[in-house]
Amino acid sequence: MSTATDLIDPTLVLLTVEEAARRLGIGRTLCFRLIGSGQLESVPVGRLRRVPADAVHDYVTKLRQANKAAITDA
Repeated sequence: MSTATDLIDPTLVLLTVEEAARRLGIGRTLCFRLIGSGQLESVPVGRLRRVPADAVHDYVTKLRQANKAAITDA
């Protein structure tokens, strides 16, 4: 049985940090660290912090490229 937190709305353009963390399969603390270090893009919306949905995809793409480069160099 699905709960509200299990559902992901693919139409969202901006995600909360918690939603972005859930999509990445990480905790919100690590997600905030990635945002703070600039590895994961975020934007301010008033007093809120939101992660563009495509920034999650971009972050994963960067991880995959770095992994391929590391495998190639090994």
